[in-house]
Amino acid sequence: MATIQIGENEQHPDLALVASARTGDVQAFETLVSKYDRQIFRIAQHITQNREDAQDVVQDAFLKAYEKLDQFQGNSKFYTWLVRIAVNESLMRLRKRRTGKMVSIDDDIETEEGSVPRDLADWSPNPEQNYGQAELAEILRKTIQGLPHGFRIVFVLRDVDGLSTEETAETLGLSVPAVKSRLLRARLQLRERLSRYFRKKKAGEK
Repeated sequence: MATIQIGENEQHPDLALVASARTGDVQAFETLVSKYDRQIFRIAQHITQNREDAQDVVQDAFLKAYEKLDQFQGNSKFYTWLVRIAVNESLMRLRKRRTGKMVSIDDDIETEEGSVPRDLADWSPNPEQNYGQAELAEILRKTIQGLPHGFRIVFVLRDVDGLSTEETAETLGLSVPAVKSRLLRARLQLRERLSRYFRKKKAGEK
């Protein structure tokens, strides 16, 4: 079986499947689809915030990946390459759907340590400890969806999907410092929104 080598590194199992798919082995590619379709759907849904759009993105991303297998050089993980395609497909679908003016996510304060949001809530004790896991999961899902899409994409890839900072940067075409900056801002905004939610919840119960 043909293989794709990555320097001196140990070969990832996906590379053998990619090599087989390139020779016309559809079943090999279907194995890759089965392996990653749920993760790709989750990423697409976080970006588009629409189940139907996310399902279309999954189909389009895998189709485009199959058509462009010859362009995969093996310099990164196949999954990272696939995520990049899915993110681009999601953003294109989002741009087609939105007609309003996009709000910049970069209007913040520049410091020696990088960019930080202008307004941040105090990091109060974790109020979510008072609530059940199911309710918290739903609150987190809605809160993540409320983040600006530029922050949300970085947060989902890095903290939800588990990509490394370097893989996230490569996937989105950003520098590592830019990913770190957006991730920090996403985490801070997430914390702010959660704290605000629980403060309102606590006030409503009085």
